[in-house]
Amino acid sequence: MDVLNPSIPFGDWVSDAIDWITSTFSAVFDFIKLVLEGFHEGLFWILSEPPYYVIILVFAALAWWGRGWQLAVFTAVGFYLIRGFDQWTNAMNTIALVIVSVVIALLIAIPLGIWAARNDVVSRIVKPILDLMQTMPALVYLIPVIIIFAVGPTPGAVATVVFSLPPGVRLTELGIRGVDKEVVEAGQAFGSTPGRILRQIQLPLAMPTIMAGVNQVIMLAMSMVVLAGMAGAKGLGGEVVAALSRSQVSLGVEAGLAVVIIAIYLDRLSNSIGSRSGRKQKDKANA
Repeated sequence: MDVLNPSIPFGDWVSDAIDWITSTFSAVFDFIKLVLEGFHEGLFWILSEPPYYVIILVFAALAWWGRGWQLAVFTAVGFYLIRGFDQWTNAMNTIALVIVSVVIALLIAIPLGIWAARNDVVSRIVKPILDLMQTMPALVYLIPVIIIFAVGPTPGAVATVVFSLPPGVRLTELGIRGVDKEVVEAGQAFGSTPGRILRQIQLPLAMPTIMAGVNQVIMLAMSMVVLAGMAGAKGLGGEVVAALSRSQVSLGVEAGLAVVIIAIYLDRLSNSIGSRSGRKQKDKANA
């Protein structure tokens, strides 16, 4: 190799590795695709089958419980507008994809964050991987997952999980590490096991920080879902991609506004759940 004019075929190596992984583990990927599509289709059926006003009432009731009447009114008006834009089915498809992606991301992120908080070696290994995941351009994630899973909701969900996972890990680790050591030592002095200290001391005290991570995971998943439309995930992302390809401004504006309404609703609702959790822990501490 010419040292002064290096030519490193790193992309070719990665492409060969993906081809090998795809052919070797095809049965595993088929199973993952089956599970993800089943989960997504089940949620989509639950959200799209009832009349739209029933779903709006359920969303508004959740908003009232979480944050109060202001968010409930915003929710009712916002989702009624989405119905008025004739984007209801696409919106429910997008919400189903966000829920699938967020649930999977949290099932990975929270245990990994706890492990990283309790083990410095794991923390040192995980951090550079998370840095890579957060700095890699979002569209790059779509290329390998489309090769592996073909087009459809599965590559969109997988790419969304990878893109949205890092803040969940980071903030879970930060929350656990931020728990007062004297409180943990008091639990150890009373003979509590590490598992009991985690469940009854560290996780409850770290919950506000963990919920901030959950909020970030939701918002990143929401932003990635639009790009997932390029992988054939349909929903509002598919409508935005269709609007771009046809230069159809009206469709793009309506689908984009629907995304904004859903993102604001999920952000405020998840924030309010985190705040309620923090207040509960403070009340317990003051009791």
